[in-house]
Amino acid sequence: MPVAITVPELRVQLNLESEDDDTLLAQKIDAAEAYASSYIGGEIPDPAPAAIRQAVLMLAAFWYEAREAATTGGNPYLIPFGVHDLLQAHHAWVV
Repeated sequence: MPVAITVPELRVQLNLESEDDDTLLAQKIDAAEAYASSYIGGEIPDPAPAAIRQAVLMLAAFWYEAREAATTGGNPYLIPFGVHDLLQAHHAWVV
């Protein structure tokens, strides 16, 4: 599976200057790419479309910041809003 985003890109998204969490960030990227690949029903294309890159970036950043299910107004959110919308156009529909 091609890498959609890099650790330095995720650090920029999170406004992190330190490289202390790079191993954890790499794990979040791997997990987000696996999620995106599973959601679209296939491999992430190489090069990855902008929408998939953005979804992976959002998801990896969310999982880094939340580290668990987050709640807003009592509702738990495991996936940030917009991730599924970005991936939907790349979903492989099986008939």
